[in-house]
Amino acid sequence: MTKQSADYELLTTPDPRLRRKSTKVHEIDDEVRDIVAKMNRACIEWEKTHEHELSAAMAAPQLGFNRRIIVVREDMSDKANANFIALINPEVIKTEGKIDYDYEGCLSVPAIYGKVPRPSKARIKATLLDGAEVRLKPAGFLARTLLHEIDHLDGILFIDHIKDDPQAFYRLDDKGDLIPLDYEKHIKGNKALFPDDDEA
Repeated sequence: MTKQSADYELLTTPDPRLRRKSTKVHEIDDEVRDIVAKMNRACIEWEKTHEHELSAAMAAPQLGFNRRIIVVREDMSDKANANFIALINPEVIKTEGKIDYDYEGCLSVPAIYGKVPRPSKARIKATLLDGAEVRLKPAGFLARTLLHEIDHLDGILFIDHIKDDPQAFYRLDDKGDLIPLDYEKHIKGNKALFPDDDEA
C-alpha cells in the first residue's frame, strides 16, 4: 500500500520495499538533497492529518528510496518546529545502558503502536547534508528514534521486535489514548504485518 502525493509515495505494510536493505550513499548530490526535501515534506504533510501524533523521524525507504538516509526532527517537544536534520549513512557503533520498554509508532505501519524494548543509549556516526561527519551519543527517546530509523535501512520494522509478545500491541483511539490491541484477532498471523510468517 502507498499514500500518494504529488512527487512521492509513503509506503505502508505490506509493501515489500520496506523489507529491503538500503544501499550506501557514496555522494551527497542533488538527488540526495531532493530525497531529503521530500522526506521533510512527507513528515509534515502526514502530521497535518494526524492530530494526536508527532512525526519524529523518517527513513528514505519509507518513501521508496533505497538509500541509507534518515531525517530526525530538530525539536521533538515542539510540534510547531518543522525543522529536520538529515543523517546520511548513519551507523550504530554500539548500544549501551539498560533495556527500556516504550511506545513506538511508524508512518509505514498505520494504526498500530507497540511497546518496544531498546537500549537506553547508543553511539552513532553519520554524515550531515553538508558533508560533515558527526558522532552522536543519543539517550532516551532520541536514541530510540534513531535506532528505529536505522532499523528501516536494514528492512526491519518496530513490530519485528515484538511480534511474539501478545501484550505489546496498541492502537490510538480518537482521543489520542493508546488502547491494547487483541493480539489473536489483529496481530497473530497477520500477513500484512508479517508477510514471511509461516503461520496462517
